[in-house]
Amino acid sequence: MSGGPDLRGRLGTALFRRVAGPAGPANRARIHGTPGPRWFGPERPIRTVHGDASMFVGGLSALLLQSLHPRAMAAVAAHSGFRGDPWGRLQRTSTFLAATTYATAEDAQRAVDRVRAVHDRIRGATAEGEPYHAADPHLLGWVHAAEIDSFLRAHQRFGAHPLDAVGCDGYVADTARVAAALGVEDPPRDRAALAARLAEYRPALRATPEALDAARFVLREPPLPWPARPPYALLAANAVALLPPWARGMLGLRSPTGPGERCVRLSGRALTRTIRWAMTPPPPVG
Repeated sequence: MSGGPDLRGRLGTALFRRVAGPAGPANRARIHGTPGPRWFGPERPIRTVHGDASMFVGGLSALLLQSLHPRAMAAVAAHSGFRGDPWGRLQRTSTFLAATTYATAEDAQRAVDRVRAVHDRIRGATAEGEPYHAADPHLLGWVHAAEIDSFLRAHQRFGAHPLDAVGCDGYVADTARVAAALGVEDPPRDRAALAARLAEYRPALRATPEALDAARFVLREPPLPWPARPPYALLAANAVALLPPWARGMLGLRSPTGPGERCVRLSGRALTRTIRWAMTPPPPVG
């Protein structure tokens, strides 16, 4: 990727501001600069996956997949503010992922405790009258499984350094530590267990009106200025293509086949390379 340091700096700063929010620089300094033991060492697969630009595609795909659980989606629609404050939600999620992946063990535990306190307060019912509680281990398990499956799929397709089989299982095992801390019961610890867990949830999944509305908002009404919408459209197309076929079918989404599929995938690789280039500090001069 060519381009001067000024262009790289402007793009990197703009992306970081969107993803991390106004407190991003202070959070980054605390997370990466505070000495102390971490939950995960620098060699762990979770650091490889969560530090790569492929997370931009994986995160969007995860939102679409997670929406298919009616009770989880009802909780999101009623309490998350994804329409009124979508960037705030993204920034809170990215800060949580950064803290649990890279921060000191103490800071990671504080991040988990804050999320658990929020989950404990979120209760309600779906339009059909089914009660939900965000701290329900069943719902937490679905959100976790859908999320890490999406992150791993994206990394293996678009990551700078795709993991080998041992690394993929290691990533699932690493994320299980965070999931257990959040209240997930017996989270999957390898890819086979992850696939089995997703299959267990399939009978409970369906595309509710809230899920379809969320998909329309995420894919067709992004809260972005017009110049940013073409690259976002490429991101969205790749997020849809990353979904399991059964999930695309439930949401009424189509992904190109044949040459069209290849073009979408190539656009995803080019986009993630650009994001990676923009967000990687240039080497020092001299």
